[in-house]
Amino acid sequence: MGTGTSQGVPVIGCRCKVCRSEDARDKRLRTSAMVETRGVRLVIDAGPDFRYQMLRTGVTHLDAILLTHEHKDHIGGLDDVRAFNFVDYPPTVHKVDIYAMPDTVETVKKDFSYAFAQNKYRGVPEMELHTLSPGRPFTVGGVEILPVEGHHSERFHVTGYRIGKMAYLTDFKTIEPEEEAKLHGLDLLVVNALRHAPHYSHFNVEEALALIARVKPRRALLTHMSHDIGFHADAHSFLPHGVELAYDTLEIEIND
Repeated sequence: MGTGTSQGVPVIGCRCKVCRSEDARDKRLRTSAMVETRGVRLVIDAGPDFRYQMLRTGVTHLDAILLTHEHKDHIGGLDDVRAFNFVDYPPTVHKVDIYAMPDTVETVKKDFSYAFAQNKYRGVPEMELHTLSPGRPFTVGGVEILPVEGHHSERFHVTGYRIGKMAYLTDFKTIEPEEEAKLHGLDLLVVNALRHAPHYSHFNVEEALALIARVKPRRALLTHMSHDIGFHADAHSFLPHGVELAYDTLEIEIND
């Protein structure tokens, strides 16, 4: 649903060639994805573009939102889950299930404290928070999900998710071998690649490609990209076979 970094592409006020590109694939909302499997619809991350992303997909029901970490470009749109509290459910309020690691759960409680107050005002977003345990699988609607742990930086942990034969990682800078082992046997790996130059808290293209080469998915997509990644149309010049730049609205079908 979104493949851009925290500023999105185009960047406000930027006049670089990528930000002025007319290719729709170069226009990137904040990073997010939707997974549909076995009748279950999941969203990974709900950043500031969540409302528009939901309108663009046209969905009226979510089974859960999985959060990767607590930064605003990944949780900033959670207030808009209130639309899902009532659509197709009147007069019963339908809470939206949110799954995240402990630090992220605490940040959601703090940043959206009005949604968890004892005397809530009418119309607040109704969220059911579920605290995950590192390395422990969980299920949503009978679908098993395996957390994949990494570091965004020395200060911040980040959680990716493996669902069947696909895995989704964003904002990773490092990953331990035991966590990387969870990524073998994939049909699809989606992984962040901020830019070509090194960055202190995100994989760059070289680091993302190194991970892909080690775990050997059948297909790989790069996401969470800044305008420094260059034009989508030029990606073939620096990406190996089987690796592509993701783009907003891209849909992938994987056979179980």
